[in-house]
Amino acid sequence: MILVTGGAGFIGSNILAALEQRHAGKLVACDRLRTGTKWHNIAKRELADIVHPEQLFDFLEANRKTLEAVFHMGAISATTETDADKIVANNFSLTLALWKWCANNNVRLIYASSAATYGDGSQGFDDECSIEHLAKLQPLNAYGWSKHLFDRRVARKLSVGSRLPPQWVGLKFFNVYGPNEYHKGTQQSVVAQIYPHAAAGAAYQLFRSHHPKYPDGGQLRDFIWIGDVVDVAMWAFDNPHVNGLFNVGTGKARSFLDLATAVYRAVGREPLIKFRDTPIEIRDKYQYFTEARVDRLRAAGYDRPFTSLETGVETYVKQYLAAADRYR
Repeated sequence: MILVTGGAGFIGSNILAALEQRHAGKLVACDRLRTGTKWHNIAKRELADIVHPEQLFDFLEANRKTLEAVFHMGAISATTETDADKIVANNFSLTLALWKWCANNNVRLIYASSAATYGDGSQGFDDECSIEHLAKLQPLNAYGWSKHLFDRRVARKLSVGSRLPPQWVGLKFFNVYGPNEYHKGTQQSVVAQIYPHAAAGAAYQLFRSHHPKYPDGGQLRDFIWIGDVVDVAMWAFDNPHVNGLFNVGTGKARSFLDLATAVYRAVGREPLIKFRDTPIEIRDKYQYFTEARVDRLRAAGYDRPFTSLETGVETYVKQYLAAADRYR
């Protein structure tokens, strides 16, 4: 049995799809479905169970003898969420309790960290998992800080020889785009937000730059196709000897203007881009540059090439966003 927390979410539902495709065993999703359309993300999956987060540890205790691995993708992932108590409870305390359970019950744990832990990027994007290195990073929002807090806790556990899960892998996701993100609203990838405008032949407004080093639309991100993210997660699952904290990005930053251009071209139109001021409430917390260092991931044995921005966007647009059924 394999458990995916956040299983009805964006990355979690894509991981479930990949696990089902490879007949990995009984699959269980832990998530809150609520009243929206999130359930569509798992509507095609054959699941052994769907567990509400409040019943998670009861479920774990009842299935401790059959559970092989946990993919912990569940979190409050909105970078605009301001309730820090809620964020800490979900992203740190719950993750810490799950880590302890996996360690005590010999269950493998692959969990989601985030590139938001790097803050403004002034300390670089090295995924070293040491107390000293992690102490230098300064996330810009409560979400990034909560993920960083857990990474630092793991580093401390490693340093003092605490009991560990038989495998632990932390994945620091950069800017992921792909199917099943539609329930995220304003937190959807920019690809998904641009698409309806591009398809209609209308203009899309990117954020204006408020940094002298970057032109409007020249802000840079490491955009990564969900298929690559899932491939890294499956690689970790296939290699139980691999442990560590790893960046999951392409290693090549691209501009938002590049991204927007790729969406318009994917629908057969010339780009029509305008600019608007970055909202005041996020302006001082805005990342102008992210780029994954993937040296550790490569050194650990992951050797698949990453999908180019243009190919990933075209695949997303033509196979999902423009399709009658846009869910994976």
